[in-house]
Amino acid sequence: MNFTETNQNKPIISANGVRKIYGIGDLVVKALDGVDFEVERGEMVAIMGPSGCGKTTLLNCFSGLDSINDGIILIDQNPIHALSDDQMSEFRAKYMGFIFQTYNLLPVLTARENVEMPLLISGISSKEAVDRSRKQLDMIGLLQWEDHKPAELSGGQRQRVAIARALVNNPAIVWADEPTGNLDSKNEKEVMDLISKSHQGDNQTVVLVTHSDTVAERADRIIYMNDGIIVDIENR
Repeated sequence: MNFTETNQNKPIISANGVRKIYGIGDLVVKALDGVDFEVERGEMVAIMGPSGCGKTTLLNCFSGLDSINDGIILIDQNPIHALSDDQMSEFRAKYMGFIFQTYNLLPVLTARENVEMPLLISGISSKEAVDRSRKQLDMIGLLQWEDHKPAELSGGQRQRVAIARALVNNPAIVWADEPTGNLDSKNEKEVMDLISKSHQGDNQTVVLVTHSDTVAERADRIIYMNDGIIVDIENR
């Protein structure tokens, strides 16, 4: 699967009738209940709604981190849930970046080694991975911290390392789940400045889940969810 010029005029993310159900028998939760969704290439979309409404499930299913029960999800016109686990892992490493509220940095690795991970998974040589990860850390102002492990960094620094890791492969799509949820207002602004700069400079598609109105204001569109469905869309 490749992001090719032949698909440049079509939505980079397209989904129809997506359902995700948790549980069995009478204990069934319809986390996604027939969601239709499109994101244009280079668009930043914020997903908002009350806790438990399906925001994170949507992000996980649409990025291939989780399976679906029904419907179809196309990434650049390709059905991602038809891929094997190995194919999906390779595809995510090459074409997607992920930013999580809890950072998801490996505690035994240094900042630089954490940033190197997606490069090594996608087959980049060790030498090039080191060079590219150091360059990415330099761009976010953390090169001097490259040999520090996550426990030696502040929350804002950890999230910036997570952003460097998400962006180091210049992914076509960046998925962000509450990327500023653990940060104060100053660090929230700095993190969103980094995401916005990469989004605008590299024409990256960004889909982020947030509870923050300040974060959502950065997006081109806001998708409002409730009870597993999209209930409103605000164009900005």
